[in-house]
Amino acid sequence: MEISRKCPFVLAGLCIVLLCLTGCYGNKYKEHDALVTNNREMFDSAAYARQQKALSFFSQHHYTTNYNFVVKTDSMVLSRHLLDAMEGWMSPDTFVVRKHEHLVVADFRIVPDDSVDSVWVQLARDQFSFGWVHESELLSKVVPDDPISQFISVFSDVHLLIFLVVICLISVTYFMRMFYQRNAKIVHFNDIGSVYPTLLALLVATSSTLYATIQVFAPEMWRHFYYHPTLNPFNVPPILTVFLILVWAILIVSLACIDVVRRHLPMGEAMLYLCGLVSVCAVNYIVFGLTTLYYVGYVLLVLYFYYAVSIYRRKSYCKYSCGNCGKPLQDKGICPYCGAFNE
Repeated sequence: MEISRKCPFVLAGLCIVLLCLTGCYGNKYKEHDALVTNNREMFDSAAYARQQKALSFFSQHHYTTNYNFVVKTDSMVLSRHLLDAMEGWMSPDTFVVRKHEHLVVADFRIVPDDSVDSVWVQLARDQFSFGWVHESELLSKVVPDDPISQFISVFSDVHLLIFLVVICLISVTYFMRMFYQRNAKIVHFNDIGSVYPTLLALLVATSSTLYATIQVFAPEMWRHFYYHPTLNPFNVPPILTVFLILVWAILIVSLACIDVVRRHLPMGEAMLYLCGLVSVCAVNYIVFGLTTLYYVGYVLLVLYFYYAVSIYRRKSYCKYSCGNCGKPLQDKGICPYCGAFNE
């Protein structure tokens, strides 16, 4: 009787031992290809030298051969021969690539004696069109062939920032004048009874501050992200993880704002409120992005958080809801939406 009771435990123990032994037996562990250290026994000397050259260039410039670019300026001149290009574009053997044309990095050369730029890059437009250009000129006239990189390039453009500053100042002045005349709703001043608009403004300010922080303290990290972008926040360094989470939060809270404003205000007032909210977010993006470059943005961000949270709790936080229509109320009494009295 005792033996029969112990049988299940004995069998279970034997199974565990067999599983352990089976797990220990097998082929020798093989590392993933990305973790294998290359050596001269795997390649011949020429292939090894080319690989080491490409890896060294990639570690410093974040792109290498077979990388794809798109021309973003009106045109760019390429020389078919490197020696002719080094002489100052005196050779007529050149060709022009136009805007939106795709280019592939075919090769690169380091010329230490070049006074303009020691790095030359060879690009291929097609199978028969190869040309050389300075890296400095190349990077100013192309953008990586990736929609995220192109989006970053557009928002990093100095001319766009100046344009946004002018538009934001005009928009804020216009909307503030309109809001005060009509006593309309606007975030931070005469807000609706929802936390989402205030949260969106704070998220934009925080993400702009963090973006400028990365630009100042980790420029190479941001440059690598620019050439190899991703929207996965869990496949990047920690500071980029926080930044991407903020970006996703902005998108989600923006949708929540649209839905909340639509339910709180009539169509005309809702559109006016959303335009004002966009203006406030644009001002936050510019102000905190620029001031953080001079380390002032961190102090402004703390003050802005204190102001936004205080003004929301004092003027917009709704502790009650109407018993008749269900709309949020700051205090008991007559509902401004349906006129019902709430005790």
